[in-house]
Amino acid sequence: MKSKKMSKYERAQLKVNSIRGFYNHATVFVIVNSLLYLLRDRFSIILLNQDVLGNHDFSHWIDWNVFGTTIIWGIVLTVHGIKVLGNFSIFKQDWEKRQIRKYMDQE
Repeated sequence: MKSKKMSKYERAQLKVNSIRGFYNHATVFVIVNSLLYLLRDRFSIILLNQDVLGNHDFSHWIDWNVFGTTIIWGIVLTVHGIKVLGNFSIFKQDWEKRQIRKYMDQE
């Protein structure tokens, strides 16, 4: 019932802040995962040259961690996006017009 007590401006501001939070989340995801992929081989070479744990399969462990981070974080980012942006199809031409009408009708 809290949303009924909020003004249109406050609800719109909350929605915009949620969308901005999602875009920030997506930006950090791209930056961090790009760095992980770029530095993955460098970490493997540095660590393997020092014979870390005497195990040459250590590079596979690094690969699994890089890929696992991306997959799990990607799932979390997708859920965040669906929660913030709602269920929508970007393939339909009139998507933007329908969204504007939907938000106008809600108010």
